[in-house]
Amino acid sequence: MSIEDEETGLSNEFEWRETYFILFKTNNRPTLTQVEHAIGSLSDRLQLQDLRANDEGRFESLMVRSPDDYAAIEISFEVGDAVIEQSTELAKQLQSEASQEVLTKLVSSDARLDLMHFEQMVEGAVVDDDEMGDMLDPSSLLMIVDVLVGLTEGVAVDPASGTILP
Repeated sequence: MSIEDEETGLSNEFEWRETYFILFKTNNRPTLTQVEHAIGSLSDRLQLQDLRANDEGRFESLMVRSPDDYAAIEISFEVGDAVIEQSTELAKQLQSEASQEVLTKLVSSDARLDLMHFEQMVEGAVVDDDEMGDMLDPSSLLMIVDVLVGLTEGVAVDPASGTILP
């Protein structure tokens, strides 16, 4: 993925690292204004770009950049049968591990926010894997996940491991 820096006009390359889902009921879908305020109030390090809403002002998508963390997070709204199927399957898989409250939320979920986490690749930098691990700070992602879970009354999921995030 390539993102143009508004200040310098230069293109920065980003590589996908992970995706988290937030599953929730469609009637808890926030407005773009609510999402913008919630994320914007987390830190002045976060830059919001490409904000999109539907005709009713409900959240569709946005890009969050965190230059200090060498990261970008693309957030988008999804709804439909695939989300319902995924939520139900996840509830079945986690039946013995998750609380009844989480299972109930999963079974009733028909909407999802996809949070795709990208790492900024530093051109010309020669770093080993340990240094790169230090450069990609997941704190912005975790803060955003937490605020969006609260906003949607949803459940955060790491689909790669099939686990619920705290």
